[in-house]
Amino acid sequence: MSKITESIAFLQQQKWIDLTHTVSAEIPYFQSFRPLSEETLCTLEADGFYAKEYHVVTQYGTHIDAPVHFAAGMDHLEELDMQQFILPLVVIHKESEVAENPDYCLSVEDIEAFEKQHGEIPAGSFVAFASGWSKHWHDHQAYYNLDEAGQAHTPGWSLEALKFLHEKRNVTAIGHETLDTDTAMDCTKNNGLIGELYWLSQNKFQVEVLTNLTDIPATGGAIFLGVPKIKGAPGFTIRAFAIVPE
Repeated sequence: MSKITESIAFLQQQKWIDLTHTVSAEIPYFQSFRPLSEETLCTLEADGFYAKEYHVVTQYGTHIDAPVHFAAGMDHLEELDMQQFILPLVVIHKESEVAENPDYCLSVEDIEAFEKQHGEIPAGSFVAFASGWSKHWHDHQAYYNLDEAGQAHTPGWSLEALKFLHEKRNVTAIGHETLDTDTAMDCTKNNGLIGELYWLSQNKFQVEVLTNLTDIPATGGAIFLGVPKIKGAPGFTIRAFAIVPE
């Protein structure tokens, strides 16, 4: 066997964890968009084959944001380097902190504390923020978490943390369980998603609405992204999964 086929055999013996929510019309979504709709075009009984037509926004369910989603002149989906669709996976676990404070903002201090325990985050990594927010997935009210005034309360990355990961660690991509990069409170305070704008403006991508990050060890795993090649797209729904040591 070649080293490639030997590597596949090795990976198949490890633990595989799905990081992707099942897509349907019933899932939470960014409220400026519309939920998925579908139409059956052909059936096995009538046509001998089964086909459907779906209408879905590019940022829906577990999805990738290409840099052009926020930053003019940056890469579209089909321009992303396919070698970046398999990356070392680093997971910063803050589930307990988010459970106590839904407005939790992951900071540079959190990253430094992580590195004291696990070592420096390697360049070229995919860094995920495990907030535990995906546990609310089947409860829209809890997932959006709006107060009586209509203000959402959801966790996110601080701008300083994102700058640290790019400028000091040169990580390739980030991911999280929520619909947005920034905390909802920061989005309101800053009148926009300045963290997401910063990250995508570096011509780097991110993956949003991940699930099962709580099951991933802090280091030692890899993330795999199944990304469609759609011309001119600012992102799309993907299949993401991790392989971690058994």
